[in-house]
Amino acid sequence: MRVLLPLLLLSFSLVACSDQREVLIRRPIPGGGGYWVEKIVVKKQPPPRDRGSSRLQSLAFDQGQWHGDHLVGSPRMVISLGEQKVYFYKGGQLAGTSPISSGREGMATRAGSFSVTEKDMHHASSLFGDYVSRDGTVLKREIDVRKDPRPPGALFDAAKMPYFMRITGATGMHEGYLPGYPASHGCIRLPHRMAEIFYHESSVGTPVKIVP
Repeated sequence: MRVLLPLLLLSFSLVACSDQREVLIRRPIPGGGGYWVEKIVVKKQPPPRDRGSSRLQSLAFDQGQWHGDHLVGSPRMVISLGEQKVYFYKGGQLAGTSPISSGREGMATRAGSFSVTEKDMHHASSLFGDYVSRDGTVLKREIDVRKDPRPPGALFDAAKMPYFMRITGATGMHEGYLPGYPASHGCIRLPHRMAEIFYHESSVGTPVKIVP
């Protein structure tokens, strides 16, 4: 028994590791002094067995919850800027919730009643990103093309916004980094899995209400 127990533990560790993947997250340094890269380990979520099974039953609460696969009816979303949370409804019933990161100070997300006007699973921003050299070296990070002049010979590397749903002007909902407070250029950032689900559960015309 003394010999078998370490072997069992080792076997379990190897299996557990096979269900994980490493993700690099670019985190801005407070005060606008560039960024640093953090490597985190994310547990892979198993694919859904069928449409009637819960796709987020095992997902941690701080990454959102979804229990709307069995619900029917028209979708709508309510975004609370004060709570930094979005609520997804189907037929008037709460189907899921997710944390968000909305617009930071000076670029605050505008409250009001809107709707999804465009969907693009592989969207890239035409306004925000980095200026890079032709060999890929980053020359200037987190730029706004409307305000930041492009250095001579530099290329614009657009910020990737997967599962993008436009709701007003340049503002939309999409997958992105959530530091736990408003940090975007005005868009509504969501965790990857919730961005994917909300994207597929919504359609052009889905009402979106943003409240303070």
